[in-house]
Amino acid sequence: MRYISTRGISPAKGFAEILLSGLASDGGLFMPEAWPRMSIGGETYVEAARKILGAFAGDSFSSGELREDIESAYAGFDTPEIAPLVEIAKDRYLLELFHGPTLAFKDIAMQVLGRLFARALAKRGGRATVVVATSGDTGSAAIAALGGLPNIDLFVIHPHNRVSDVQRRQMTASPHGNVHNIALEGTFDDGQAIVKALFADSGFAARQNLTAVNSINFARIAAQSVYYFTAAAKLKAPPVFVVPTGNFGDVFAGEAALRMGLAIEKLVIATNANDILARALATGTYAPGAAHATLSPSMDIQVASNFERALFEASNRDAAWVREAMQSFAREKTLVIPPEALGNLRVRYAASAVDDSKTLETIARIHKQSGRLIDPHTAVAAAAAEKIEANGPVVILATAHSAKFPDAVKRATGITPPLPPHMADLYEKKERMSVLPNDLAAIRGFIEDRTAHP
Repeated sequence: MRYISTRGISPAKGFAEILLSGLASDGGLFMPEAWPRMSIGGETYVEAARKILGAFAGDSFSSGELREDIESAYAGFDTPEIAPLVEIAKDRYLLELFHGPTLAFKDIAMQVLGRLFARALAKRGGRATVVVATSGDTGSAAIAALGGLPNIDLFVIHPHNRVSDVQRRQMTASPHGNVHNIALEGTFDDGQAIVKALFADSGFAARQNLTAVNSINFARIAAQSVYYFTAAAKLKAPPVFVVPTGNFGDVFAGEAALRMGLAIEKLVIATNANDILARALATGTYAPGAAHATLSPSMDIQVASNFERALFEASNRDAAWVREAMQSFAREKTLVIPPEALGNLRVRYAASAVDDSKTLETIARIHKQSGRLIDPHTAVAAAAAEKIEANGPVVILATAHSAKFPDAVKRATGITPPLPPHMADLYEKKERMSVLPNDLAAIRGFIEDRTAHP
């Protein structure tokens, strides 16, 4: 299996290479040269993950290495199902993706990715600097996966005062010396732009052996595609998947599953007030607005990096057009999607935006109807699902545990969801973070200082 860039200039690479490099050298995102065909039936989650990731990994890892890392990754989850499917009403399901160590869907991919990353790095030798921009959950999942590992420095950039207390503490309470938390005086989009600029600085990237483990890394997409297959295998008809969406990685994993042969009725992009994706599908113009702070902060994103992957496929893999379009978008902050590509997107995707009041109303309604407490991101998807007229099953991706967002849940229901036992002492731990300005040079200097190993 070889991987090509959405922008068509970076040379094709193998799985281990794209795992360690994250972003393509031409600024694009790696995609498989061809999608493997998959069929998942009665396999366990671990078996399905081994089968799907094995197809993507090729000869980069042996079957024994994959088996060891996948089994180890999921051994710490609090249910052997890993991603259980729970019916909450007739033909309405929650796909619970929060049973890992940091209570968010990012764990499902990151726990595998961290182990494969460490294995690939050990084979290659040397050190690596991992830089992650997070809107709340990716950072803690990366720390849980990479914290304490040798020969890795992990820099996590989160928007200062724009994540929940639990999200922040999960990152800043890490005791590991190789973890460096940056609270950026800006938005997630600012942090994401800085990460892309660091990769674009070829000299810096080479000196640091820079890499990324957020959803710009295709290995994350591959790992997240697994739960679409396992969920659909439990249903009698092709489902509609409703996905709370910020950076577009989780919902694009659904498109990846579809392109591997999974029958999906529709992928619904559920957004909050940061509705760039809903507007793009409705109008054909992809243009960011002001970033709004909402009750679902992990989705407070205006520029969705993984949308480039969807545009690549929707344009029939026209890398020259994608390259020109992304370069123009970086300059002009607007992109008019060509009619054919827009039509292709609309075949696969629908979109709906949900405000904070509807989010709170939905948390309260789901609790009253089912007795379940859901987090505000899941509530955005549940509210979007109410707008769907579907004749078959509708699967709502429940992307975080309610305890990660206790203030919003309490506002809606009067109940403060408790942290699970393994996180009960979270508020007692000492926090470590550096508040830095929204300035590329300041971030670059901070990384260089912290990685100046004797």
